[in-house]
Amino acid sequence: MDLNTKDIQLQYQGFLKTPQLWKSDIIFGLKQLDLPKIDVTPFNESLEKKLRLGKRVERFVSHLLKQHDGFKILSENYQIQNNKTTLGEIDCIVEKDNQPIHIEIVYKFYLYDYSRGSSELIHWIGPNRNDNLFKKLTKLKEKQFPLLFKPQTKKLLKDLNLIGANIFQQVYYKAQLFLPFNFKLETYTLVNKECIVGFYVRHTELDQFKKSKFYIPSKVNWLQEVQTQTSWINFEQFLTKLDPIIKNNTSPLCWIKHPKGELEKFFVVWWD
Repeated sequence: MDLNTKDIQLQYQGFLKTPQLWKSDIIFGLKQLDLPKIDVTPFNESLEKKLRLGKRVERFVSHLLKQHDGFKILSENYQIQNNKTTLGEIDCIVEKDNQPIHIEIVYKFYLYDYSRGSSELIHWIGPNRNDNLFKKLTKLKEKQFPLLFKPQTKKLLKDLNLIGANIFQQVYYKAQLFLPFNFKLETYTLVNKECIVGFYVRHTELDQFKKSKFYIPSKVNWLQEVQTQTSWINFEQFLTKLDPIIKNNTSPLCWIKHPKGELEKFFVVWWD
């Protein structure tokens, strides 16, 4: 197995183990697709090395759906065009027990910043602070789901012999969540606490980890769980690699191996 194939398998395993961001409840009027737990086969498709994380996840979801009895994929990644303008994309339409379902697929990394906004949905922000959970849920509800009923989507529905009003709309929304270092979050009520996988620190607070080892995975490998056998670097080497990333106003996901061997994921954020 070559390195790229091994990485893809580890990405797929990490994707599978990532919980959905909420469970049975409907948040913001959005219902999660419920997939029963089954034994799944390894991901055996080839992926372009440059395929970005979000598109990889869509391929992983497609592979996963094919493992489930009763699911039939009718359409994937359908671009909705208005002349030469792209209005958006219908991620996936499936049929389950003769019921068509439009699924929007989301995989996110959120950090809990209680200083931002006044609600839990706004406190969960993207690593670079240009995104938050509330904004994404709003986009899903007000922009991505309504695409199904645009005049430009009629051809797709006609080709599939479907009527928009008869199609359920659900999300398949997974996330990795990170808390401030040494912060105990007691008040969350909406998100699935099983999604919390690590912590984050500001780049000015790293001195407390001088005795640890580090690794900075590529972005597509953010999906992976922390791997024991990897090219760990010391604190000084880590700072050297980290410096240009932080100066570029980018918050990387990193792996840390604490002195006693504990492994964790964490973000180093450039903002104060």
